Amino acid sequence: MKEQNLSQFNKTILPSGIKILTETIPYVKSFSLGFWFDVGSRDETPENNGITHFIEHMLFKGTKNRSAKKISDDVESYGGWLNAFTSKEHTCYYGRGLAKHINRTFDVLADMVQNPAFKESDIKKEAGVVIDELNDIEDNPEELIFDKFEELIYNGNPLGLPVIGTEENLKRFSNLDLFNFISQRYGNNNLTIAASGDVTHEHIVKLTKDLVTKDLGNKTTDRPHTNSKKASNLSVDKEIQQIHAIIGKSTVGYNSKKRALINVISHILGEGSSSRLFQIVREKNGICYQINTFLNSFLDTSSFGVYFSTNDKYFERSLNLVLGEFRNIKEKKVSLKELNRAKEYLKGNIILSLESTTNRMFRMAQTEIYYNRIKPVEETIKEIDEVTAEDVIEEANELLDENSLSRILLGSKKSLVKTAA
Repeated sequence: MKEQNLSQFNKTILPSGIKILTETIPYVKSFSLGFWFDVGSRDETPENNGITHFIEHMLFKGTKNRSAKKISDDVESYGGWLNAFTSKEHTCYYGRGLAKHINRTFDVLADMVQNPAFKESDIKKEAGVVIDELNDIEDNPEELIFDKFEELIYNGNPLGLPVIGTEENLKRFSNLDLFNFISQRYGNNNLTIAASGDVTHEHIVKLTKDLVTKDLGNKTTDRPHTNSKKASNLSVDKEIQQIHAIIGKSTVGYNSKKRALINVISHILGEGSSSRLFQIVREKNGICYQINTFLNSFLDTSSFGVYFSTNDKYFERSLNLVLGEFRNIKEKKVSLKELNRAKEYLKGNIILSLESTTNRMFRMAQTEIYYNRIKPVEETIKEIDEVTAEDVIEEANELLDENSLSRILLGSKKSLVKTAA
């Protein structure tokens, strides 16, 4: 058994391959606990797209030992709660509660991931629930356009597949499909158990040894790498009032030292109400309500861009203002005041998020998954502080090269025709 002590953090890798991470916070009376599998929609194919997210739903529908109601009652009746999420690269089942009830929450989560029932009757009902969730996304242009954008820039790679999947796939999943996918993808070596709060490392290790007893085996991850795609444009016909737009591209991921620099550029451009795009497009010209940049990161790539919505009358003007700010940041050196504002905004967001034990648990697990170590907050802060104005202008000229940017528009056919005129 390998041991690693990292400041206030502790890490153990069991002989089975399961990683255990803990952070003891003695001044709180609660805990946040997560079971993380390094499995997401990036591990799917078009034929089974949506199965990872569907399994996440189905684990709450009952185990060989507990009904769906008992799963909830065993945690909620003691003042805690359970939740889960699926991303493109991992799945997390997590809970929060009072420190004295951590054994109960751990037992429920361990039961869920080891002993799912996957009853056919539950599968049919839950497929309807997830299809309803899919329809909600279809009705929400602010969310739908991001799925369409990543489908565009990662075309041909599983990263382009939506996490929720397709209605056709959801209707045909069987319990055999779910059990087979778990057998192929859920392993001891891609399971990380993370806990933050009023916990001790020794206790979490003991709970893992006592309650995670099923041998899930070791699984290999064979994710195809993304390749740079030529810029392309897409228009999506949707009967809505506004035009929603994204202009952006794929860029570096968590495995690049440039990520902090690109994060700073993103914040200068479009994060917060004092950012350039918010000020010039919304405050000065008053031609759109929503405008912001984003950086959605994965291990080896990120999707970066600017999202805004407006009516067809102001679309062209909004787009030109966005492109104008791209040119400004490429040609004119950022002032020290503006650079420091972006850095402090970024650092403030990170530090404020750490007041939540759930966020601390999330950060601890995610850095372990992406860096194979628990990355100290101080290291992230240092990377941000080291960004210079010269770095910004050099990177902006590559990141914001108009010939490399893809565009996606989502709106009614009538509005899209007007923008093309």
